[in-house]
Amino acid sequence: MSSLSTRERTPRPTRSPAGDGGEPHRVSGGLLEPRLLIASLPGAVRKLDPRVMARNPVMFVVEVGAVVTAFSALRNPGVFAWVITVWLWLTVVFANLAEAVAEGRGKAQADTLRRSRTGTVARRLTDWQPGRSGAPEEEVSAAALRPGDHVLVEAGGTIPGDGDVVEGVASVDESAITGESAPVIRESGGDRSAVTGGTRVLSDRIVVKITSEPGRTFIDRMIALVEGAARQKTPNETALNILLASLTIVFLLAVVTLQPMASYAGAPQTLIVLTALVVALIPTTIGALLSAIGIAGMDRLVQRNVLAMSGRAVEAAGDVGTLLLDKTGTITLGNRQAAAFLTAGGVDAAELADAAQLSSLADETPEGRSVVVLAKEEYGLRARTSGELGHADWVPFTARTRMSGVDLTEDGTTRRIRKGAAGAVADWVTEHGGTVGAEVTALVEQISASGGTPLVVASQEGAVPRVLGVIHLKDMVKHGIRERFAELRRMGIRTVMITGDNPLTARAIAEEAGVDDFLAEATPEDKLALIRREQAGGTLVAMTGDGTNDAPALAQADVGVAMNTGTTAAKEAGNMVDLDSDPTKLIEIVEIGKQLLITRGALTTFSIANDVAKYFAIIPAMFAAAYPGLDRLNLMRLHSPQSAITSAIVFNALIIVVLIPLALRGVRYRPSSASALLRRNLWVYGLGGLLLPFAGIKLIDLLVQFVPGLR
Repeated sequence: MSSLSTRERTPRPTRSPAGDGGEPHRVSGGLLEPRLLIASLPGAVRKLDPRVMARNPVMFVVEVGAVVTAFSALRNPGVFAWVITVWLWLTVVFANLAEAVAEGRGKAQADTLRRSRTGTVARRLTDWQPGRSGAPEEEVSAAALRPGDHVLVEAGGTIPGDGDVVEGVASVDESAITGESAPVIRESGGDRSAVTGGTRVLSDRIVVKITSEPGRTFIDRMIALVEGAARQKTPNETALNILLASLTIVFLLAVVTLQPMASYAGAPQTLIVLTALVVALIPTTIGALLSAIGIAGMDRLVQRNVLAMSGRAVEAAGDVGTLLLDKTGTITLGNRQAAAFLTAGGVDAAELADAAQLSSLADETPEGRSVVVLAKEEYGLRARTSGELGHADWVPFTARTRMSGVDLTEDGTTRRIRKGAAGAVADWVTEHGGTVGAEVTALVEQISASGGTPLVVASQEGAVPRVLGVIHLKDMVKHGIRERFAELRRMGIRTVMITGDNPLTARAIAEEAGVDDFLAEATPEDKLALIRREQAGGTLVAMTGDGTNDAPALAQADVGVAMNTGTTAAKEAGNMVDLDSDPTKLIEIVEIGKQLLITRGALTTFSIANDVAKYFAIIPAMFAAAYPGLDRLNLMRLHSPQSAITSAIVFNALIIVVLIPLALRGVRYRPSSASALLRRNLWVYGLGGLLLPFAGIKLIDLLVQFVPGLR
């Protein structure tokens, strides 16, 4: 493994992890709830508007056919005519129902979001200046705010619009948009300054600079997207629609040419039979479910608190070949943790662990707490209180001293223990007359060279202090992340770790995590250049980011996932926003994208195979009287021409309803090669689509025989 490039830069501040790389949150979907089905029926009926239906060429032809058969049934009433008419209309309604149900699954979340933004009053500062307090303010409606306005929000108040914190720090409840009850910290400067309108400040006060126009806020976009109102057809969807429209035209022409042949053979067909033949031949199943598949794909992202700005991004995620992952908070936990106690010569390991724990009890940093945890796990040492230690003067950790510790006094004797950065503790030891041995110096250099952080522990019981040993701090790789990268590798996806660390540290973490490559000491220009090189080779690239310096790369990537905790620039540059700010979710996003593509491919295969059985039902029924030899094609031994045609049309409508749950839930994705996936599609959905109609049409035919007028 070799670094892609190295360049001097200042490492970014570490971030607290948003996730631990464990089992992702799942929300079941796809099963039809009667309540949701009933609630979606009015929407399905409204979609019968020809202007709406024209966007789906296949189902528009079915609707036109339903109108034609309705007029024919009115002119020449009969059971057969009306049954065909009713089931053609039901076919159209069922197709619309699939789309309406997919859209309806986002209504509840949209209603919650609407409630979060209504009735908000803003405290606008009319003459705010950085660092100056007491600016005059006025109360205005949130709708009256414009980009560039500054508003004051205090504890208990609602943030009136999207913006960036320009002064102060506060705890913010973002459950209205993320569903997560745990508050988050928002502060001026850095990568955690962005706030969203409709969220609530729980503590302290902040000044927010508004960045969004009224009606174009983040929540407004979420509402439109989860309701499906803003979803545009993706290029693949458009291409498939063109293919389906072409097949429809071909079959229309084929049916038109059949009538002269039938008349010549002395078996002219009615308009109703010809219409039924067209509907049976064209790919109505995939035509009915195509839109629902796309909406459901975006809905699955919403269920995981990811907002996709376009369906194109979801599709691109399914074809991603390279993943760029930030090291801190994505591959590693983000906070350095104590990994080992390394003793100096002649010092017992238990003594070092005891001193390390005592000196860390006043250290409230994540590193200090991890030392206490390691001492307990490795040596069974529990944290002790002042009452157990006698007289204790605690020395808390500060950024100035870079040390923490404790002075313990018992029977007139004082023991001083210090733990901290190697240089700071070495100065303390030297100042009190002690020395740092060559062995300790070598341990410090060894840990630093491996990419870790050394903390030196020293103790003074007499006149001269002595160094007990070194604590090895390291950025811990998340549990299970190596297995997830191995899974991505099986999917044919290459992983690249992005880090500001030096190449030596980057290499050590990359090898431990199991990524394919790494980019060390990465600048924004390095990230952008890497993405462009990958794309120049025909590879789709996905990456995550949260800072303004990530914005160029997020905009360039085919799938740019911005963290909701990040800056406004990052969120505007990406085409997805993760509301949970969990960088590892990029792996789930890729899986959802692949599931969308697989579902569409599987149901297209099923739909085409499904039509074959209908050919064997209707064609022999139409021409068996004129050409008795065609009766051999009546493999299902259907009762009569009327029952055969009716059975095919009824099955054609019902199969749409049966497949709606699969379209919404999606075909389960399993990492495999393209050839294995093709074989699976052909065997499961190709063969299944071929055999199921034979059984279904035959069963309906057995029932139709008992209906007068259809025998």
